[in-house]
Amino acid sequence: MSTSFQEQAPARAAHGHPRRWLILGVICFAQLTVLLDNTVLNVAIPSLTRELHASTADIQWMINAYSLVQSGLLLTAGSAADRYGRKKMLVAGLALFGIGSLAATLAGSTGQLIAARAGMGVGGALLLTTTLAVAMQIFAPDEHPKAIGIWSAVNALGFAAGPLIGGFILDYFWWGAIFLINLPVAALALVAVLALVPESKSPRGDRPDLLGALLSTIGMTSLVYAIISGPAHGWTSARVLVTAAVAVVVLAVFASYESRIPYPMLDMRFFRDRRFTGAVAGAVLITFGMGGALFLLTQHLQFVLGYGPLEAGLRTAPLALSVVALNFTGLSARWTARLGTPAAIGLGMVLMSGGLVSIAVLASGGYGGTLLGLLLIGVGCAIANPAMAHAIMSAIPPAKAGVGAGINGTLAEFGNGLGVAVLGAVLNSRFAAVSLPVSLPVALAAAGTAQERKRVTDAFSAGLQTSQLVGAAAVLLGGLVAAALLRRAERADSGMGSDRSVEEGAP
Repeated sequence: MSTSFQEQAPARAAHGHPRRWLILGVICFAQLTVLLDNTVLNVAIPSLTRELHASTADIQWMINAYSLVQSGLLLTAGSAADRYGRKKMLVAGLALFGIGSLAATLAGSTGQLIAARAGMGVGGALLLTTTLAVAMQIFAPDEHPKAIGIWSAVNALGFAAGPLIGGFILDYFWWGAIFLINLPVAALALVAVLALVPESKSPRGDRPDLLGALLSTIGMTSLVYAIISGPAHGWTSARVLVTAAVAVVVLAVFASYESRIPYPMLDMRFFRDRRFTGAVAGAVLITFGMGGALFLLTQHLQFVLGYGPLEAGLRTAPLALSVVALNFTGLSARWTARLGTPAAIGLGMVLMSGGLVSIAVLASGGYGGTLLGLLLIGVGCAIANPAMAHAIMSAIPPAKAGVGAGINGTLAEFGNGLGVAVLGAVLNSRFAAVSLPVSLPVALAAAGTAQERKRVTDAFSAGLQTSQLVGAAAVLLGGLVAAALLRRAERADSGMGSDRSVEEGAP
């Protein structure tokens, strides 16, 4: 097995790096650049539809181009970080992300913005893998749950700060300014990383799996394109069937290829570990339900309830703030230690599912039901997300920390992108069913009377309800599957431990 940072410095591994908490702050600051960009775009959707004449499909591609490029490159980025140095890849990611943000700021059409977002995804892939991998290297194993909890809390902080900052900017500036906020953050993070973060790598790390990255990117892009195109072109149209077939074939080839080569970016043997499989199942379904549901909720707050971008951002903040409070205080880590990982993940995802149901049933009646749902989702996220991330990372050899972070990030990005596409398709199908335009802004603009406008918003609310319930079912299913598999893994490990004890005690 390759020698890791921890194996090179046993004393430091036992107690962690002496400046580990300061370093964690620096890498979380770097992580914030990616997270701000993920969420700030949601509040800009109405501005983009007006100023760039973006359709619903355009908006989905602005989000999915970024996430799909990331999900395709995360495993390769993680492998490269393990081989060439995690600090080097972190610096490269910050630089690329800053350049992509500048290109997005200057974009003059939807096509240019989508291309810039895809370019930013390359830098984002390097950032997402290296931040978590560095955290796993500089902390002792008994501090990993707390460190991952703080890392997860920063994810939520980015979710809260993005809409707020974006809403404030959009009240005073043009939409392109939302990407300018990435530039000073990336520059400050770059200086801090160069000054404080130690280099770590696996000297005999595997070479990057470039063909695997290409196959996974093509496969996932084809899959999401088929789902987005379904409502507008028909699920049996040649466009949808051909792209869906390409997705199935390419992803099957990807899985076969990864199982045969000596340096896979996704080692299929990891799936033999029930802890890993359970956490993977939960991570995909939780991000599927959450990503799509929250994408639609921001539109509901602005288009249906009539809030401005800043107020919409403020009204989604309770979700993220509850996650930040529970993780930064260490409450979620203590609850997980007391309940055990399977029960904590199950409880967290049940709470999140209940929050989505609350939004589905009560959102049309005003903000009260939405607030209840956001708080339930926040508490559930604070418990379930760090537990799942720790389960995934603990099932990966320490020398493969970058690959482990890549797997964790791939699941989150793929689930989120697929959730936006699928739940967006559910909503679009409801519009088509009542003979409304696919795009909500276009439908509202075409409504000449209050009665017609109400018909449009009622149709959107009905579509939102269906989409949120689909998301709630996905999150609940993920919780049940993850908890069951992790519980079986614990029992199997306990049984193996008992067998070894008997053997060691035998004469």
